[in-house]
Amino acid sequence: MTKSRLAFLDPVLLARLRRNSRLSTIKSRLRNRLQAMQSVDAHAKPRRAARPHGDHELVVASYNVHKCMGTDGRFEPGRIASVIAELDADVVAIQEADKRFGRRHGLLDLEALEKEAGLTHIPTSERPHGHGWHGNALFLRRGEVRAMRRLALPGAEPRGALVVDLDLPAGPLRLVAAHLGLLRRSRRWQVRSILDAIEHGPRLPILLVGDFNEWRPGRKSSLHELRPVFGPLSHAHFSFPSYFPVVALDRVIGSPGLVTAMEVHDSTLARVASDHLPLKATIDIPAALREMHGNEQLVLSEAGE
Repeated sequence: MTKSRLAFLDPVLLARLRRNSRLSTIKSRLRNRLQAMQSVDAHAKPRRAARPHGDHELVVASYNVHKCMGTDGRFEPGRIASVIAELDADVVAIQEADKRFGRRHGLLDLEALEKEAGLTHIPTSERPHGHGWHGNALFLRRGEVRAMRRLALPGAEPRGALVVDLDLPAGPLRLVAAHLGLLRRSRRWQVRSILDAIEHGPRLPILLVGDFNEWRPGRKSSLHELRPVFGPLSHAHFSFPSYFPVVALDRVIGSPGLVTAMEVHDSTLARVASDHLPLKATIDIPAALREMHGNEQLVLSEAGE
């Protein structure tokens, strides 16, 4: 794709366009067109904002921090920490937390994240100075890690996912944090690899989060094979690019009954800190457990008839 065709995504040009009253019309038309294309799963969108209601709910967030490089071209890990503090989340999965090549040093400000956001870094890297596994980092406010697996995902480029069993204040959870590839065929392979991985271990509510690099709905989507496990997939939460969000690349997908609300965190600081906006969701682990056990009882009763 030529540079001219991408010009409307350039933040400098966009700043000029903001002075033009036609921008709101252009943006509205783009949004409406994409929403119409993605309406096949529109009913899957949680309606209320992501806020915990009682001790049974928690807030989980996913954020591609773009290696702490903002849309203004500045490398500022402290700014990323401030955006994460704005989320007020209990669990945060981060993508692109490390340099991609060479020694792959971590790029986050761990002290600022602990001080400003109250989040503790969970070691996931196999490298002494890394913050994540293939850039996937994990932070908790409260809770413990029961088990963790690092998946090297198949595809044309190095990609990975974390499968982490957590003991959280609201209950047990299997969290899968992933950053899928740029090629649709690779993403299909990676989805199958994740589906195989989540079947191992005790049966728990599952939350799949990350940057999936996919906006297509329906059977054309590389995420289509997730539907039998997770149900309808929402494509309505636009998170990219942060300064002009028109596509839903970032996802939070849960077991039936788990995700009760979802929203894109669109603040002034978030629009410049990274090229993605954070996505956060409220989850209800007890509700997911009840639905899981209820389905098990239904299967047993049907088998006994």
